[in-house]
This record gives sequence, structure tokens and C-alpha cells, in this order.
Amino acid sequence: MNKMLLSLVFVACLAGPAFANQCPMDMSKIDAAMQTAQLSDADKVKVTELRAKGEELHKAGNHAESVKTLGEAKAILGIE
Repeated sequence: MNKMLLSLVFVACLAGPAFANQCPMDMSKIDAAMQTAQLSDADKVKVTELRAKGEELHKAGNHAESVKTLGEAKAILGIE
């Protein structure tokens, strides 16, 4: 049981930096896609808000939520 718990903690420690690096890449993808995006005004506002919230979460160290929020913006834009 202790080995399993230790393994989970180890994996969690490795995942944090991976999410931290994901956020800036996602923000760059969103910024690039917004240059040519054919969205309604409402969708543009929503993407801009999600992108800003994602950046705030990233700066606060909440990378998992940042990736999730930026993923919502990417989904609206239709990018991966």
C-alpha cells in the first residue's frame, strides 16, 4: 500500500511541470488562431475571456485548471 501511495505522489510531482509547460503553448495557439478566426462577436469575447482566465490560473500556479480553461477556448476555435 505504501509503495502505491508513493508511486501516486511521484507521478503527481512529474505531472505538475508538464502542465506548467502546456499553458504557454496553449495560449500561443489561441493567440495565433484568433488572428484569422471566423467567430461571432460573442464567441470572440468568450475566447478572449477564457484565454485571460487561463493565463491568470497559470500565473497563480493552478496549471490543471489553466489547461482545462484554455482547452475550452481552443474548442471554440476548433484547434487542438
